[in-house]
Amino acid sequence: MNRREFLISTSLLSLCMGSGLSSAAHASEDEAVIVLGRQESGSAGYDPVRSTSLSMVAGLIYDRLVEQDADDQSYHPHLAESWETSQDGLTWTFKLRQGVTFHDGEPFNAATIAWWIPKFTGTENETMTSAIERVEVVDDHTVRFVMKRPEPNLIYNLASVNMGIPSPKSYEAAGDAGYGVTEAIGTGPYKLESFVASQETVLVANGNYAWGSDLTGNKGVPSLKRLTMREIPDASTAFLELKTGGVDMLLDIPTDFLPQLKAQPEIGFRGLPSYGVTFVAINTQIPIFSDMRVRQATALAIDQGAILKSVYGGAGKEAHQFLISTLAESKVDPTVEIHYNFAKAGKLLDEAGWVPGENGIRVKDGKPLKVKLWARADTEYRRMAEIIQAQLKAVGMAAEITIFDEGMYRAEFKKKDRELVIEPYSWTNANILDDFFSAKNLDGWNLSLWNDPKSEELNERAMHGSATWEERVANFRKYHEYLLANFVGVPIHEPAQTLAFNNTRLNLPAPLRMPFTLVDMTVK
Repeated sequence: MNRREFLISTSLLSLCMGSGLSSAAHASEDEAVIVLGRQESGSAGYDPVRSTSLSMVAGLIYDRLVEQDADDQSYHPHLAESWETSQDGLTWTFKLRQGVTFHDGEPFNAATIAWWIPKFTGTENETMTSAIERVEVVDDHTVRFVMKRPEPNLIYNLASVNMGIPSPKSYEAAGDAGYGVTEAIGTGPYKLESFVASQETVLVANGNYAWGSDLTGNKGVPSLKRLTMREIPDASTAFLELKTGGVDMLLDIPTDFLPQLKAQPEIGFRGLPSYGVTFVAINTQIPIFSDMRVRQATALAIDQGAILKSVYGGAGKEAHQFLISTLAESKVDPTVEIHYNFAKAGKLLDEAGWVPGENGIRVKDGKPLKVKLWARADTEYRRMAEIIQAQLKAVGMAAEITIFDEGMYRAEFKKKDRELVIEPYSWTNANILDDFFSAKNLDGWNLSLWNDPKSEELNERAMHGSATWEERVANFRKYHEYLLANFVGVPIHEPAQTLAFNNTRLNLPAPLRMPFTLVDMTVK
């Protein structure tokens, strides 16, 4: 949203602040209308095997073997009642829940899993199951995965939204073109009634549901019998819909609007756990930043606390490492965390030979300390870029800001003339470090162009050298610490998604877990 759109949005919002929240116009009392957030919009369908962009709606249509709690990233049984792995990590055995049926009446059993896992071969989601050599059916409700190699991160993959299990009969009958659009059949608490891409999805409660996970209080049929999940790209329109009763809940609130909305007693708020990190990637291959002292000075010159306060109004957290704080792999040695230190930044630049020059900009060998700073066109990233520009100038570095829209931003990554890049990501797994800092991704997401033999060795050990989850965590911590110690980027902010809802109509249980909370939610 650009500045003009923001001003219009806040003006529209102000117009509707004088009156109370209207009663939602629903056909019955046991339904709700929910607006999906920016991260959840844009799904082309609900085929979990072939889709590369699935919203949380898929988590209501399909159950998974394992569920993950966003609060602490812990894993919980669901369609798998229990599981165990061999000491060498080469077999996983799952005991499956009995008495589960798909929306089409077909039974869920071990044969379902034996059919399902091979379906990922040749798809864009193949990496989810690529470590599995074969599936062995032990009995009707026990399966064993025989692995090609140890892969402790399989548990994370199995809890991912793409690992929702579809009905084999329905999937095969609908074919590639129809499945996920005209029908989507899982075992989940809701059934798909209709879907219009980029507009809305209508779900109705699964009347036979009786196998909720331990992440829900209600293990049976949802209290709300109908959910309409809408996509409204314009934030001001979405807020007006909430204000006038057209919708009951917004799943994502830009921080710009929070102060005004919090003045409304009829609107309730809940915070969702952090789901990613915004950081500044530093191009380690250009002459200025090939000197680690300059990279370190750049990192220490950026005040995360000031950005948290000025850009986000205190919403979210300061980030001092590259992973979200709820991950065990983020619990690094505190001495390698990156914190603002203005005095030390200046000393490092002095040591590197950059001396104060005219207009406060440092020089070395007659050349000024000037860099390019790239940012997306979104309001928050523009404002962040301006603050970082001022903070860098304070230590004698001139940063020239360039703003790109989403399409151009991605295209520019392929050119290697970038210097500083503000980059947000949404991911709750340590594998994101491989995406952003592995040398094999120099032509892709490795925005820092980081290419270091020891780093590659640590990355390989973290990604593929662990037989158990505990080993994986320890290996990723070492890799994470090495990246931080080499100042390949600057962690800035850990966003927290804010949910707004009509608190005169809806009861939301605590703690808030999405999408599982929608199964527990009731109407007042």
